[in-house]
Amino acid sequence: VQLQASGGGLVQAGAALRLSCTVSGGTFSTYDMAWFRQAPGKDREFLARITRSGATTFYAKSVKGRFAISRDNSKNTVYLQMNSLEAEDTAVYYCAVDRWGTAGPQASKYAYWGQGTQVTVSS
Repeated sequence: VQLQASGGGLVQAGAALRLSCTVSGGTFSTYDMAWFRQAPGKDREFLARITRSGATTFYAKSVKGRFAISRDNSKNTVYLQMNSLEAEDTAVYYCAVDRWGTAGPQASKYAYWGQGTQVTVSS
């Protein structure tokens, strides 16, 4: 299973970005998916996850109301819409596959990871 994340970049505070993550080599529609981020010197942080059907989503308190996770099973792609970006959102953003739907917010339980996409927010 391979994950390819894209959509990062350099933006000003208050701007929006949409990240994409396309999955290949597996059965995307059977996986729960999640987004994490990691800032320099910090642990990898859970942001959001979505169930395989897309019917249910979960968010970290730090991003709830600003970020939205969604998926398109016909395109094997999961998205992260990020609004009202702040300098504190600067990090490398990763998508991840939860094969069994049991990983929750624990990064160590995710089976596959993308390579990450850099998001830099200037204040």
